[in-house]
Amino acid sequence: MRRADRLFDIIQALRSASGPLTAAAIAGRLEVTPRTIYRDIASLQASRVPIEGAAGVGYVLRRGFDLPPLMFSTEEADAIAVGMRLLHRLRDAELWEAAERVLSKIAAVLPESVRRSVGSAPFYVSDGSSSVPDGISLSVVRAAIRDRRKLRLGYGDGEARQTERTVWPIALMYYVDVTVVAAWCELRSDYRHFRVDRIRTLSVLDDRYPADQRDLVAGYEAAHDAHGVPASGF
Repeated sequence: MRRADRLFDIIQALRSASGPLTAAAIAGRLEVTPRTIYRDIASLQASRVPIEGAAGVGYVLRRGFDLPPLMFSTEEADAIAVGMRLLHRLRDAELWEAAERVLSKIAAVLPESVRRSVGSAPFYVSDGSSSVPDGISLSVVRAAIRDRRKLRLGYGDGEARQTERTVWPIALMYYVDVTVVAAWCELRSDYRHFRVDRIRTLSVLDDRYPADQRDLVAGYEAAHDAHGVPASGF
C-alpha cells in the first residue's frame, strides 16, 4: 500500500470510529506495524490534521475536520458509475475488490447529492461471458507487467496440447468473452496471446526481461497493425 493511501485510510478510520482507536487497532486494519501508524499519525499531525490522543490511549479525529469535497460534473459522476459496473464484466476478483475500495473512498469525500448519483445511478451493464481464471491470480500478472518480470506458464492450447512457456508479459487484454495476456514468447521468438482460462500453472521468475517495455509495446502494436491479431495461443 502506498503511504499516501495509508494516510487517507487512517483519517477515514478515525472519522468513522465511535471512540478512540489505538495504533494497534489501526495497524491491524491496514496490515502494517503499530510503529508505522505512530509515524504516520505524527506526519498527519505535523500537516495540521487535528488528531488528538497518545500512544497506549488511542487517537481521535477532532470533530468538524473533513477532507475537501471532490467536485464532479454530472457526466463525470455518470462515468464513475458506469465504469465501476463495467469492471464486473472482467472476471478479475482483485479488480472488483479494488473498485469497491475506490468507490468507498470517493463516496467519503463527495457532496451528498453527487454521492447519491454515483451509488444509485440507473445504469445497468450486462455480465461478460469470459471464464473466471482457475488457479492463477490476475493481480500477479499485472504485477509482473509492472515489474518487467518473466513468467513461466503451463499452457493448454485449443486442441488441449500442453506446453511450457517462458514469456515476457506486456499487457492484459480484457474482452467480453475472454481475457488474454499479450506477451513475447521465448519458445516462438514472437508475440503471442495466452488465454488466462487456459493457463494451468503460473510462476513469476526472478529474471527481468532485457528489452525496454516501450519497445516491446511498439513492436506488439506494429505486429497487430500488420497482421490484425498476432499469432496467438488461442
